[in-house]
Amino acid sequence: MNAAVKAVVHAVLAALGVLVGLAGALVQAAWLPGGLLLALLATASLFYGGLCAAGGQSGVVSSGAGWLAAVVAVGFGRGEGDKVLWGGLADLVFILGGMALAVMCATLSVLPQQRRRTGPLDGGHART
Repeated sequence: MNAAVKAVVHAVLAALGVLVGLAGALVQAAWLPGGLLLALLATASLFYGGLCAAGGQSGVVSSGAGWLAAVVAVGFGRGEGDKVLWGGLADLVFILGGMALAVMCATLSVLPQQRRRTGPLDGGHART
């Protein structure tokens, strides 16, 4: 993958991170507990998809940075008192769970490889 394609992939992943973070912050409070599970599932899918799309941990970092920026932005709110995340239990589970999912996906240094099927007489070794 050349540098231009890599830059576009990371920019798209960061933008998707912002969208998933905003959508998750809104959905997790609306349909409790199903919304919380849906938001965390979308977050995990984003991070793992970033790992696969970029071919390494940098995809998790770029999508995680977008997600974290969106969650922090809606968490601080505005001066008038408008906030999306108020610091309840579900909000904390969403924030801490999302960060834990990012760390889990970032620790996958190598993408899982498909295992070849072996026959009963191969001695446990795949054919090449």
